[in-house]
Amino acid sequence: MLCGCAFASQSVSPRHPFEIKTSVSKLRALSAQLPRTQIQINLLIDVGSDKSPATRVSLPSHVNSITSTSNPFVKHCLKLRQSSSYRHAHGSVLVVGAIPIREVCMFQTNKQGITSEIECLLVHEEAQIPQGLESLSIRIVRVSSLVMKKLSGVQSTESVEAIALMRIPSSFIDLEDDKDIKTDCNKWFPSSAHRVLVLDSIQDPGNLGTLIRSAMAFNWDGAFLLPGCCDPFNDKALRASRGASFQLPIVSGNWNHLKVLEHEFQMKLLAGHPATSTQKPKLVSKLSVEFAQSVAEKPLCLILGSEGNGLSEQSRKVCELVSIPMAGDFESLNVSVAGGIFLFMLQSRSGS
Repeated sequence: MLCGCAFASQSVSPRHPFEIKTSVSKLRALSAQLPRTQIQINLLIDVGSDKSPATRVSLPSHVNSITSTSNPFVKHCLKLRQSSSYRHAHGSVLVVGAIPIREVCMFQTNKQGITSEIECLLVHEEAQIPQGLESLSIRIVRVSSLVMKKLSGVQSTESVEAIALMRIPSSFIDLEDDKDIKTDCNKWFPSSAHRVLVLDSIQDPGNLGTLIRSAMAFNWDGAFLLPGCCDPFNDKALRASRGASFQLPIVSGNWNHLKVLEHEFQMKLLAGHPATSTQKPKLVSKLSVEFAQSVAEKPLCLILGSEGNGLSEQSRKVCELVSIPMAGDFESLNVSVAGGIFLFMLQSRSGS
């Protein structure tokens, strides 16, 4: 397989916005039409005052090993790991580690009946192809320890058997602005929208990845990311999710989009909130078996707030607040821990 790519000649910071002259949706549609043996995406990116076109980088078909960290393809892969905007513009992501790669491939093959969307697999030059991946019909590129270390982002690469360059799954939907309000929300969560986890400005990628993994484990139907959330395809989020970001339908949108979903499926909005708070007093229900049973048949959105500030004012205003009763003298739990409890208690009966 020949993997061709494009990236800006200057480094793109994930914290600074840039303008993509061709829309992301058109780029993804274009890349999907290209033969799988040659994936080439041409971008024109503005970074500050730089108006120069992006440089196209192609990995020739005869190249089966890379030893230098200065290789253009390595630089492209590094930007995919470091920059959310670059990642989504190219529709590609690095997945580090044989375990999450295997889990993604197994899910896509066994549950969806489709082949894995791996553009190429990077394996250490002296290592064997990891078990479970040797039978995949994909391009293998051998890389040196220095390249593996640089791309993995970890200090020790002994536990990193492989890195996969994969396509961002079609189960991820980015509702860019309010022009997407009229889109068919029935397509956001194809199987069902009975249980949807809504994350409100979750900025820690470890927490976000853990919550997505827990939602997958407790058979929730999908996750909805409100503004302020980190990228679910951030490398730390991917490690925490163990591949669940490729399995669980994820929608990135705003409150207007969420209101459309709420109205379409007549969903009840619940929000996790400490029983005691300095905010304006509002009735806070206690999470219990009885409470869970009372909402078992109702479609639910469970909203969890950010690590530092908790729920946004909008969430507190429109949602029924629910707290986890704690015998210990402590105000609150880590959001991923609290989320795991909520997701377990409120899971669908079919998943219990």
